[in-house]
Amino acid sequence: MNKSATGRTWVRLDNVSNIFLAARTDADPKVFRLAAELTEPVDPERLQRALDATYDHYPLYHAVLRSGVFWYYLQASDLRPVVTAEDHHTCAPLYQTDKRNLLFRVSHHRRRINLEVFHALSDGAGAMRFLTDLVSAYAADSAPAVEPEVEPQRGLSIDSFTHYFRRRRHTPDPAFDAAAESAALGVADTLPAAPRPRWRVGRLIRPRIRVHRVKGTRTPDNRTRAVELSLPAKDMLELARAEGVSPTMYLTGVFFESVRRSAGDLGRARTFVASVPVNLRQFYPSSSARNFFATVLVSHTYGIGADDLGSVCRDLEAQFRPKATPKALEKKLRRLIRVEKSPILRIVPRPVKDVVLGWLNQAHNRHLTVAVSNLGRVTFDEPAESLVERIGFHVSAARPQFCAITHAGTLVVTFTSPFSETDHVAEFARILTGAGIRVRVGAARVTESELAEVIR
Repeated sequence: MNKSATGRTWVRLDNVSNIFLAARTDADPKVFRLAAELTEPVDPERLQRALDATYDHYPLYHAVLRSGVFWYYLQASDLRPVVTAEDHHTCAPLYQTDKRNLLFRVSHHRRRINLEVFHALSDGAGAMRFLTDLVSAYAADSAPAVEPEVEPQRGLSIDSFTHYFRRRRHTPDPAFDAAAESAALGVADTLPAAPRPRWRVGRLIRPRIRVHRVKGTRTPDNRTRAVELSLPAKDMLELARAEGVSPTMYLTGVFFESVRRSAGDLGRARTFVASVPVNLRQFYPSSSARNFFATVLVSHTYGIGADDLGSVCRDLEAQFRPKATPKALEKKLRRLIRVEKSPILRIVPRPVKDVVLGWLNQAHNRHLTVAVSNLGRVTFDEPAESLVERIGFHVSAARPQFCAITHAGTLVVTFTSPFSETDHVAEFARILTGAGIRVRVGAARVTESELAEVIR
């Protein structure tokens, strides 16, 4: 933590946050949304009081983004957030170059409270804490119960990547045994050991492997296309357990199959690759609201073995388990941080770093079919739990992807895409309904004809 000439606190961005800045585009501004749908219409004045109370307990959310010669940094500000009615499309850009504005927004629409966050500020798990406190404050119409001694942990100074992976080697929480690890990954500890994978994801960087990439018609004005499926969580969990896989890998397998069905002939591009984030807080204790996650790649190549849904899901699970262990993740993250902290890169001007990181991100994207994210189960304390009917979660997208979140027995899977077409979502719903699961569908309007229906 440092002090500027004006006396304001500032800190450098972590490795992941810098990548989000370099990778953002008009179609994918690196913004994600968490939303709480209530049992009653939102009271804007009450929501503003709740936001004021919650905001005071989150110094990180007071930060604005500034750019220096060699790096970006977060700087404390005296700005105050203002609740607004939803007057923009979902995941609209938040960060504006060289403008001193907050990196999140809170809006409302009918019964829904929206929290949208620029990904360079926080990840989904960190933002979920903010939303939980916000909704709890709204329900109680008072300040959330945050103890003063806990306050510094949510400040600007905590960079968990540096704390755990830059200097000395850390041992994960000793209480985190094999059974707890399985639970954290969404797998019951009674599941059989996963078989060895047929393919290693590392091979995918070789030119002879052609990764399938979804293409389509760009949405008007680059707005994110979002389609939401709601279904009973226990029904989907039973399907995943029947295949001996985690819910996330089951949903990823269904996603692969839905994209394959909607694509028709795959041609030579028969390898599907998914990027799956892993919340590092489950292995390394951290109360920081800043980014603290790593990504794991899993893949399946159709046409070289069993391609039924169950086999694909088990193939993905076999790859994911060994890559999502503390040991494997720590090795990967230490390597990335060593590169970031190298003397050569430290003296490279920031604009050059942006170009290089942007190019590397584009190269990485060419080897991805989809991205997935599952925040797991969310609960609130009373009286908020009784007030919240459902929770939603989705992100802006450079490619088709889905986000999942569970509350009160309902699993909400939201698909986002930069394209107007939603054929793969329709196939996804057909697969689930074909398995006997009741699915409810909701979609945001993005095309001219869809928007015209609203005007009429």
